[in-house]
Amino acid sequence: MSKIQLSVTGGKGGTGKSFVATNLAVLLAEKHDVLLADLDLEAPNDHVLLGIDNLGNKEDIRIFLPFIDYKKCTLCGICAKICDTGAIFMPPKNPPIVFPRLCSGCKACYYACPYGAIIEGGHVIAHSYLTIIKKFNVMFRLLTGILRPGEEHVPPGLAIIKRKARELAKEILLIDTGAGAGSSISIALQYSDLVIAVTEPTPLGLHDLKSILEVVNGLGYRVWVIINRYGLGPIDDHLKIMKMYGVEKYFKIPYSMDAVESYIRGIPVVVYNRDSIVSKSFYNIYQVLEDEIL
Repeated sequence: MSKIQLSVTGGKGGTGKSFVATNLAVLLAEKHDVLLADLDLEAPNDHVLLGIDNLGNKEDIRIFLPFIDYKKCTLCGICAKICDTGAIFMPPKNPPIVFPRLCSGCKACYYACPYGAIIEGGHVIAHSYLTIIKKFNVMFRLLTGILRPGEEHVPPGLAIIKRKARELAKEILLIDTGAGAGSSISIALQYSDLVIAVTEPTPLGLHDLKSILEVVNGLGYRVWVIINRYGLGPIDDHLKIMKMYGVEKYFKIPYSMDAVESYIRGIPVVVYNRDSIVSKSFYNIYQVLEDEIL
């Protein structure tokens, strides 16, 4: 089979994206080569849900950072004017000052300087970890991206780690995106063969489902929906939104203490209690994936 990218997303934090991604990873790994990529750089937790204490194979994620060649600088100020993040400050009658934490690594200043006074440097904004998961009677790889404390720009680091994930994946690339529906999510979803949007039967879950479906619809990707914690509230409005945005399929994962207990123990629920109603829901989703996508 050709390489497939499945992307799990859903807007608000805590709706169950990582819960869904880790359980699907375990089920898919029974028959396929799976790379699970945790692209929530600000708060990755797939390793926690898998009971992994130590992440392996740490690598630095670097982006462009301008350095000033003061011998060539004419104090024209073009670099400061073109920088849309305010990372370059131009004091009166003095050379520009660079604030590394504000730099997004776009290189606009590098290309705009007519005097070649911008030197290409590097700045570590994140780290990636590639961990081999050998437990639960399966084996798969986990790629984790973690933003350095104090860094403000997720998209450039995310783009680099996403590129690495696509290079490393052999059969199935399973993406676990961060929260929200902004530019970072669009980067994480890029090249998806199927987007799985996770929601919950709450007003905020409904609001964010609409937001994420707008993004996916704009990108033109196929989308399924999983209603996590089904039973906690009504889903009539969720169904209307799904119909409005042309959602192909939707699934229900009932609220259950089995899911809570598996969370606490760092064991996917499909392993913790294979006979639970939650596990049966995941097996159903997995089987439909096998039949229609893989």
